Amino acid sequence: MFEWLSIDNLEAVIEQYKLLGPFAGIFLTFIESFIPILPLFVIVVANASAYGLFWGFLLSWLGTVAGSYVFFLLIRKFGNHRIFRYIKEQQQIKKLIHWVDIRGLTPLFVLLCLPFTPVVVVNSVAGLSNIKKKYYLFTLFASKPVMIFLMSYLGSDLRAILSEPLKIIISGLIIFVIWGIGKLVERSLNKRVERDLRAIEKTKNDKLQGM
Repeated sequence: MFEWLSIDNLEAVIEQYKLLGPFAGIFLTFIESFIPILPLFVIVVANASAYGLFWGFLLSWLGTVAGSYVFFLLIRKFGNHRIFRYIKEQQQIKKLIHWVDIRGLTPLFVLLCLPFTPVVVVNSVAGLSNIKKKYYLFTLFASKPVMIFLMSYLGSDLRAILSEPLKIIISGLIIFVIWGIGKLVERSLNKRVERDLRAIEKTKNDKLQGM
């Protein structure tokens, strides 16, 4: 089975993928915003391998921004519908919505910059919060290039990476480090959410006791 995974075979698959046209590159990154089990990293790498660094990056960037924003708009419009109720009723989501309403777009921007952030959760929180639509669209456009460009860069010269073990190791280490940084940032934000919400609750209780 693994004998099939040669550089020539992978390049042949990329050529077949390229025949689908740029629409496929946009569509797959678009739909990944709705179906997070799809491997965004693989899709972005395929786009960069098929269309080059610039066009691959552009297709992936536009697709993922469009998908995230459409998902955000659907949650904003139908968030109270029973189909999305399971999302809204999760305790962690409730906390994040309240915190984002207090802190604004900065924490969402940080999360969206990280490659392995659960984007469905971020888009859901944004859609259920009171953030203005135009501001969230700007945040998506500004944050996504960081993540997409890094993935595109790794996939832009697939033969060079796969043919040299050292480059494979370096690429793997880069991905692992970014994943680790993402987890640390996510954990730090979660602690800050808890701390801020406890402080807000304490302030409310102090005011009630002072009345």
